[in-house]
Amino acid sequence: MTQQMTEPAPGFTRPGHGDAFTPHVVTMTWTEDGGWHDRGIGPLEAIPMHPAMIGLHYAQVIFEGLKAHRQADGSVAVFRPDRNALRFRRSARRLAMPELPEAAFLEAVDAIVAADQHLLPDDPALSLYLRPLMFATEPNLMLRPSREYRFLMMAFVAGGFFGDDVLAPVSVLISREHSRAMPGGTGDVKCAANYGPTFAAQRLAQEAGCQQVVWLDSVEHRWVEEMGGMNLFFVRETPAGTQLVTPELTGTLLPGVTRESLLVLGKQLGYDVREERVTVDGWRAECRSGRITEVFACGTAAVVTAVGQVRDRDGDWTVGDGTPGPVTRRLRRLLIDVQHGESPDPGGWLRRVPPIG
Repeated sequence: MTQQMTEPAPGFTRPGHGDAFTPHVVTMTWTEDGGWHDRGIGPLEAIPMHPAMIGLHYAQVIFEGLKAHRQADGSVAVFRPDRNALRFRRSARRLAMPELPEAAFLEAVDAIVAADQHLLPDDPALSLYLRPLMFATEPNLMLRPSREYRFLMMAFVAGGFFGDDVLAPVSVLISREHSRAMPGGTGDVKCAANYGPTFAAQRLAQEAGCQQVVWLDSVEHRWVEEMGGMNLFFVRETPAGTQLVTPELTGTLLPGVTRESLLVLGKQLGYDVREERVTVDGWRAECRSGRITEVFACGTAAVVTAVGQVRDRDGDWTVGDGTPGPVTRRLRRLLIDVQHGESPDPGGWLRRVPPIG
């Protein structure tokens, strides 16, 4: 059951992820004749919709995920919303939907955060997760793009994506039966149609005792792409120093904002940062030889989460000693410190939003 957030009370219990909604929502409408109009903020409530709404039938639905964090001085700042605004536009373009200008996206961010930031407790393990959404609303079953759209931005107070133990490593299953994306498809944008088809593979992972699935490329079924809905990083120890490696963007995996941020922070820490393709067989062999010492996933929801165990039809293996390694811990700590204003902002990453009143 979902819950509606009210003022945090003494004895406040940490929420999970995705059910502690705040009471407001920002809305906008787009039509062919009027463009974007009727922006407003009101109570979060059920949406009336026609059963022939194009978004329901033909999956013209895109979304984003970003977070606001309590700062050391008690204020609230949103982490890199400009990057999400740009990706939201790219997703809309790919699905033949109207692009929402970055300024309008950021105004919606400011409005929801200003209205509901008082519901974010002074607890560094919690954040205010923002969910922008755009969907086709025209009631018409002709197979074509809609002529009407609605934009929403809602929020919820979020705890740890994998539970309260934020440093606990996860186990993963290599997906051999299913593929997440194909060349020329929509793997590099954030549309709803990318996610429903992944649930079957995720269920197989859970049945195998794993928390997540790792996706391989859909052509050769050998190149590592993503973990669930998160990007992956590999830590290699070489005679020349520590390498921080993430699969390069091939058009079939999502260009994550957290991924992009860690590439910058990794260089700042002096690591040899690389974007290159990694095979599943190479991952296994380099773990067994000790060359790959750590692997972690990253994303807005998961932040930085270590991968400890890997299950695969061709043989299981352990990453390092199965626990979060020093590079994983160091990058996670630095990212969180930047998000909370406790380390220098690398370059306009934080957008501070004052409360209403």
